[in-house]
Amino acid sequence: MVISSIDLKDGKVVQLKNGKDMVLERDNPVELIQEFNRYGETAVIDLDAALGNTAPDGTTANTDILKSLLRQGSVRVGGGIRTVKKAKELVSLGAEKVIIGSAAFNTHPSGNGDILNTAFLEELTAAIGRQRIIIAVDALNGEIAVKGWTETAGIPLLDGARAAEKYASELLFTCVEREGCMTGTDMALVQQLRNSVSCRLTAAGGVSSLEEVTALENLGCDVQLGMALYTGAVSLKDAFISCLNWKKTPMIPVIAQSTAGEVLMMGFANREAFEKTFSSGKLTFWSRTRNVLWTKGEHSGNYLEVVKLRADCDRDTVLATVIPHGPVCHTGSWNCFTSEADAASTMERLYGIIAERFANPKPGSYTATLDGERVREKIEEEAEELTEAETHEDVVWECADLLYFINVLMYQEQVTWKQVLDELDRRHKK
Repeated sequence: MVISSIDLKDGKVVQLKNGKDMVLERDNPVELIQEFNRYGETAVIDLDAALGNTAPDGTTANTDILKSLLRQGSVRVGGGIRTVKKAKELVSLGAEKVIIGSAAFNTHPSGNGDILNTAFLEELTAAIGRQRIIIAVDALNGEIAVKGWTETAGIPLLDGARAAEKYASELLFTCVEREGCMTGTDMALVQQLRNSVSCRLTAAGGVSSLEEVTALENLGCDVQLGMALYTGAVSLKDAFISCLNWKKTPMIPVIAQSTAGEVLMMGFANREAFEKTFSSGKLTFWSRTRNVLWTKGEHSGNYLEVVKLRADCDRDTVLATVIPHGPVCHTGSWNCFTSEADAASTMERLYGIIAERFANPKPGSYTATLDGERVREKIEEEAEELTEAETHEDVVWECADLLYFINVLMYQEQVTWKQVLDELDRRHKK
């Protein structure tokens, strides 16, 4: 599959030729990641950090932008990550994986020396886990390139890759000579690399067509795209569809789940159905019974608004994250695996009901009468009653009361449950 790239330099989104010459510049990183996230993972790279253009405190002109992007999609982050502390911080802020480059290698090792910085990599693995680590095996003239591609490490690419695999769940290979040149990648070298390692492998540098993306997928490689996306040479929609395993089946199972993780339904989609899903923003299937294209909700109005799609590891099943607009099942049930007419109670659902009460207050609505001062008083009151509750039933009752008023305060202060859960996640990973 395709991994979209957002390269940051001097506070802007850029694309460089050979890592040096500016080709294009954009100033809309949030808009870009929101679009990219519909189709897959995004790599956010701090080029200034990679080149060592940092302030005394380690920050760069891109630090604030980078941090703002980390929880807006499935993000892997790289560029100048040279300490375990920095890697842990980025994971705690929302990065799913960190990309380690120069810090993974010993530059120009002696004949009997270890080509890897094993002390650092072992400490890093212990701190965040191998599954969160990507090691960049970027190559210039057949050798590992380091320090923002400004020099080589004296380590042959294949030797470096085979050694690095022990400490990473994935390797990122960039053909530096072809980066940003739109001349095609070195397929023979990628094939050699693929044959040399067994972990997940992502190829980058020079990829310029949908045909190349598909060929790399057939080799068992993901593709990280930058220039080809920004220039329109490759569309993410076409790449997503082409990378699915159509040789295995003409119909791809699609599982629809809510943003809260609730499984709603399952259907099947062919190429045409995926095309319409992406163009309409509504989840579309192929009806095997009627042998026609079918957009969920086209008759009932209960459509599924698409947030993002993800293919599984075998590329033969797709998970669609959606926002349901009304009951999902044709029976009137909220999903196809229950007889309940409404969505299950969650904090997100309660928050939504409270938001609706304030936006469209009904006569006699208690919620609509709560101002900031009153809701804080109620939180204090309910917290005290909870601490004094003696029976199991009383604790349940008082917890429900307290959570209701907390949701009201959160809505008034424009704090979402995602933000709260993200903060808890940050503390867990800190």
